[in-house]
Amino acid sequence: MEKQLLLKKLEEKEAAVFFEKMYGKEGAKANKERYLHVMEGLEKAFGHKEMSLFSSAGRTEISGNHTDHNHGKVLAGSINLDCVAAAAANGTDEIHIISETYNQKFTIQLSDLKPSERMAGTIDLTKGMLAGFQEMGYEIGGFDAYITSNVISAAGVSSSASYEMLICSMINTFFNGGSMDVVAYAHVGKYAENHYWNKASGLLDQMACAVGGMITIDFKNPQEPVVEKIDYDFGAQDYSLIIVQTGKGHADLSEEYSSIPQEMKKVAAVFGKEVLAEVSEEEVLADVKRVMKEAGDRPLLRALHFFEENKRVEAEVAALKENRFNDFLGLITESGNSSWKWLQNCYVGGSAEQGITAALALTELFIKEKGRGACRVHGGGFAGVIMAMLPNDLVEEYTAYIEKAMGEGSAYRMSIRPYGAVCVDGLIG
Repeated sequence: MEKQLLLKKLEEKEAAVFFEKMYGKEGAKANKERYLHVMEGLEKAFGHKEMSLFSSAGRTEISGNHTDHNHGKVLAGSINLDCVAAAAANGTDEIHIISETYNQKFTIQLSDLKPSERMAGTIDLTKGMLAGFQEMGYEIGGFDAYITSNVISAAGVSSSASYEMLICSMINTFFNGGSMDVVAYAHVGKYAENHYWNKASGLLDQMACAVGGMITIDFKNPQEPVVEKIDYDFGAQDYSLIIVQTGKGHADLSEEYSSIPQEMKKVAAVFGKEVLAEVSEEEVLADVKRVMKEAGDRPLLRALHFFEENKRVEAEVAALKENRFNDFLGLITESGNSSWKWLQNCYVGGSAEQGITAALALTELFIKEKGRGACRVHGGGFAGVIMAMLPNDLVEEYTAYIEKAMGEGSAYRMSIRPYGAVCVDGLIG
């Protein structure tokens, strides 16, 4: 679209409605400025007078902690933190990307999509997506993009998957006529991480970033996951999501993360199956002594978490559909307690460093005093972040309270937004 027409659209009423839906009343103006900024950045860097605007959400995992890798169920949502870009096809066999947030500028030749030896970083990830498009029979081509992101890194809100889905939206728009669905997007992102990052990721992060709103996903058949969008106005409950960073990152915790799917699969193997979705809880409980002997005690606990967490996801979806918000909050608390006690991913065993559990304990005390809200570990666990759901009238007080312990700027207020990974042009008028 011609830049001047885009600028005109951004000033119209429909654009104002779009920005409020995406970012809330408080964030609408500042985020509109981000779109104007990337448009100027693209024109200045590459000279384009015609361009398109794109956005891809970060995500929050609401429930279904560590179930997707054993083909379980999750409840997740797209959040108001996102990657935003202006981009244009360039008619060449080169891709030029400027990532302002991460101070990156790089070029990829479509004729050379081999990963680097270290198989890491944004260039390899982007090459992996391009290769994934080709592997799945879709078209690719040259384009220029100017990107900015406010999706927090190392906070369990999937900054990498948000970027992946942004690039997918561009390639779908420019070269595939918008024919791809978001499940295809997710498989492209998974392909890139599996083959170009050596990261054994599933589809959860990509799906939650791409679809928009609140969604529940059943991974029983991971090639064709069942995705249901939950038509629920979370904002109407006058609640906010708050993510709290507790300090330590995930870089040296690969062994702890890998142990969870491995131990769950150990239990499945007792019954001759590969993943827990192929086994019933009743089978495990009926033969629990053999499970403990052949798989171990902690694998049993983690398997029981898997089964009960799947039930909780179903119950949470039902509570939202029936507008039983307090029941929903109670189930979030149950989910968090299960992660802490049964899944055991809130701290590394034997370590005195327990930022996650300290933040959860402080938050539980706050919620107990106020009588409202819920909290749980967020994402992979062991280190990183927790999530709290609190009434809006308590958010400022809680933020000040938790930042006394976790540090200034450690709490981030978020909301669920209705759009995932999108070309914005058609949504603003």
